[in-house]
Amino acid sequence: PVAGIAMGLILEDSQVAILSDILGMEDHLGDMDFKVAGTKDGVTALQMDIKIGGVTPSLMRQALAQAKDGRLWILEKMESCLSSPRSQLAAYAPRITTLQIKQDKIREVIGPGGKVIRNIISECGVKVNVDDSGVVTIAAVDGASAQKATDMIMKLVEEVEVGKIYLGTVKKIVDFGAFVEILPNLDGLVHISQLAPHRVQSVADEISEGEQILVKVLEVDRQGKVRLSRKEAMAERAELTSESA
Repeated sequence: PVAGIAMGLILEDSQVAILSDILGMEDHLGDMDFKVAGTKDGVTALQMDIKIGGVTPSLMRQALAQAKDGRLWILEKMESCLSSPRSQLAAYAPRITTLQIKQDKIREVIGPGGKVIRNIISECGVKVNVDDSGVVTIAAVDGASAQKATDMIMKLVEEVEVGKIYLGTVKKIVDFGAFVEILPNLDGLVHISQLAPHRVQSVADEISEGEQILVKVLEVDRQGKVRLSRKEAMAERAELTSESA
């Protein structure tokens, strides 16, 4: 920890008084305002204003020694209240969060004309900056706002994983299957043969547009096209349910 103390000086002819922890009046009427900050190991910062011609080395030594006594006393009181830094910030403490995203994902966070990033700022009540290297800085008034903005950004830049099950939204139904959005701006195809464990005559008999369904990612080809399976997702969930029972 670091503590600081403001020292003062009153000089009248040959009489000298060095003051510790001065008040506003002592600062205004005194001959010196000398601020010292530091740890128990030494001084980290100094600042001095004087209204007289100068200060002798002996007076400076005395002021520094007196400031050290005060600083160590303050540090002792601080450590008796909090011996080490808290592992986490208080929930309502302002904070700055930094994320690293891939450069080719920057456009996903910014959006067309800045639409996406403006929505994040408005919805979460935060400030967001994205630099050219992909460093995202979020300035928030509390932990909840920072986490909400972080979650929104990470969702935007998330990359699809083969073998993972997603809760997706049916965007379009066609004769041969359905297109399901599993991540923002990322759709995959569930072929009619992958809709259910039984034979499906019509896609519309199983699902409808706007419905949320569980799907498993089977493949992402070289063109980035995603192949999905509702049938395998249903089978895995059924297996997990039976095991837990």
